[in-house]
Amino acid sequence: MDSDLSACAALVERGDPERFLTIMAAPASARAVLFPIHAFNLEVARAPWVTKEPMIAQMRLQWWRDALDEIASGGMVRRHEVVLPLAQVLDAEGARVLDALVAARAADLERAPFEDAEGLWAYLDATSGGLLWAAARALGPADEATVRAAGQALGLANWFRAVPGLVAAAKLPLPDGRPEAIAALAREGLARLARARAARAKVSTPSGAALLAVGQGAWILRQVAADPSRVAEGALDRSPAGLRAGLMWRAATGRW
Repeated sequence: MDSDLSACAALVERGDPERFLTIMAAPASARAVLFPIHAFNLEVARAPWVTKEPMIAQMRLQWWRDALDEIASGGMVRRHEVVLPLAQVLDAEGARVLDALVAARAADLERAPFEDAEGLWAYLDATSGGLLWAAARALGPADEATVRAAGQALGLANWFRAVPGLVAAAKLPLPDGRPEAIAALAREGLARLARARAARAKVSTPSGAALLAVGQGAWILRQVAADPSRVAEGALDRSPAGLRAGLMWRAATGRW
């Protein structure tokens, strides 16, 4: 298990260095939960992009759904460096939450944009919202609606950052690419995050470790609301010093 957990940490460090920093800022006991869940998320997120064959991508996603079904059933699980530690931190409900995440990732196989903003929000809730909810509930008591709202806002911020790459891959990522529509999306994300933060008391301190990345999402959404052109330009990266300073403050205060 120690080697599998180390493998999960290494996978997150390579695939999402910023998320790796946020997990390392969490208490040591939380890292053993967060690394397998986020390693799983990376593996699922990359599945539609490692092949140009939709059928193969679907098979990769189904492999993870089958693994989650094994975890939910409480029986033997397949020998895999992510699946085994994941099985140690998920209960049946947590596995079902992540199964909905995998199912939503099938949208990544489509090149057409979401029909409307609500379609995008539903996708962000199932993916980023579900990811944070699975992580938070595995750490301690938390209110689902509060955690999911924070996850939706963070998901939108990360989606904005991914837009140039998605466009390069011939995917239309936004239901409406007009600057005013992009700014409106960002403002809605900030409003959802504000509601979540107003209900911060409903998220226990242990569960709050799953939400440390939310502050970075807030910074991105504010930039987009002020200047939507930054999305297409890919100009949404924060300086390493600013990222670390914000993370240290949130880790010290618990105010995600």
